Amino acid sequence: MHRFRPSLFRSFWMGGFESACHINQAGTRLDMLRATQHDRFLVDDFAALRSMHLDTLRDSVRWHLIEPTPGHYDFSSLDAYITAVNDVGVEVIWDLFHYGWPDGLDIYSVDFVERFAAFCAAVAAQIRARVAGVHFYTPVNEISFFSWAAGTAGWFYPFDTCRAGDVKRQLVRAWISAVDAIRAVDSEARFVTVEPLVHAVAPHGDLDVEGRADAQNASQWEATEMIVGCQQPELGGAPRYLDILGLNLYHDHQWDVSNGESLAWHARPRDSRWIPFNQLVRHAYDRYRRPIIISETSHVGVGRADWIREVTDEMVLAMQQGVPLEGICLYPIMDRFEWNDSNHWHNSGLWDYALEQDGTLRRVLNEPYATELRNSQARLEAFWADA
Repeated sequence: MHRFRPSLFRSFWMGGFESACHINQAGTRLDMLRATQHDRFLVDDFAALRSMHLDTLRDSVRWHLIEPTPGHYDFSSLDAYITAVNDVGVEVIWDLFHYGWPDGLDIYSVDFVERFAAFCAAVAAQIRARVAGVHFYTPVNEISFFSWAAGTAGWFYPFDTCRAGDVKRQLVRAWISAVDAIRAVDSEARFVTVEPLVHAVAPHGDLDVEGRADAQNASQWEATEMIVGCQQPELGGAPRYLDILGLNLYHDHQWDVSNGESLAWHARPRDSRWIPFNQLVRHAYDRYRRPIIISETSHVGVGRADWIREVTDEMVLAMQQGVPLEGICLYPIMDRFEWNDSNHWHNSGLWDYALEQDGTLRRVLNEPYATELRNSQARLEAFWADA
């Protein structure tokens, strides 16, 4: 039986810090790294991940802080990260655009792409000079989701409702320009796309003759198709711009296209239209033939342990089929609140928070989740050893 052995990252199991910094529906600039005090407790947080054998992580460089005025860079926020990374000895996949950009910059403008490329090159030069090893980047986090949230749903600034296609094309241009700019200063850099993995289904008894489910499923690959140049080649896409394929997997990722209702993951027996994750990831691999990571996955509350157990089952099945799974990122690794409601915490991290009297968010390990994570880590080690 074939056993794929991951080797690309320092650790197969990863943790990702909630990093959104967009302008929300209230017109407020979010900075989730600051709000969760991660940028205050970098060394402690990184050390906590290492204690759980999470040596690779996803974290973000905040463009709006580094380029406060056009063309002028303040690297103090990045300096703190680089120091912590080197002190603790973790490896980072650096997000360079996690939904936010500097004030006064029009996302639809040519200047947006040019300034983003220059910013990415400047950041990559800092990291290359000061952090050892291969450097991993996600130039733009979730192009597809952001395009919908900012261009159709009106959730994110600029709150448009009919320009998702324009947003998506602009972010693809930004991705391509960023990859070129980073490679110019670091030819060994690697790149991880991060996109939701979804599956829409037709209603029971409906053969989807109108093709609504098929169209929804195809749309999840539009940004990637543009990046590789299969769609709208005038954007400049080519296969060299797709490196490592990151797939985000959440419990509500399958839904009925007729009403938007999710297929209940927790229901037993499960809906007959549900497609197991190992089949979906195999389809993604067959489509692009690139190494894959689960770039985000988590559940909430008491479902966290059961979720990671099932995802581990599915990863084993995928790797038995030869799918090159190189990692899985628990995201968020520490809890987060709802972007439009700071009082609504998701309880989705490996660590929850307890608010101390002085305002400190004390990290509290969720023991059931941690126990199942250790079990899953041991299961995969045994799986790989049994080659």
